Amino acid sequence: MALANEHIIIDPEIRFGKPVIKGTRITVSDILGWLAAGMSKEEIVEDHPELSIESINAALEFASKREEAIKTITIK
Repeated sequence: MALANEHIIIDPEIRFGKPVIKGTRITVSDILGWLAAGMSKEEIVEDHPELSIESINAALEFASKREEAIKTITIK
């Protein structure tokens, strides 16, 4: 997760400790929501010039790695 480590921080003083893009208050969840709503990466950068395509890719990488880490529990 090298790319994500360069761009993502978790600080309890910023957005209640949610993962954010360094130097902003924009969360990984914000970016995922915009993409899910149909915005392109370019549109997100246009609306939020403090972001870059690279930081958006880092958010996607971070989210995918976090998803991989979730274990499924089967209740019998």
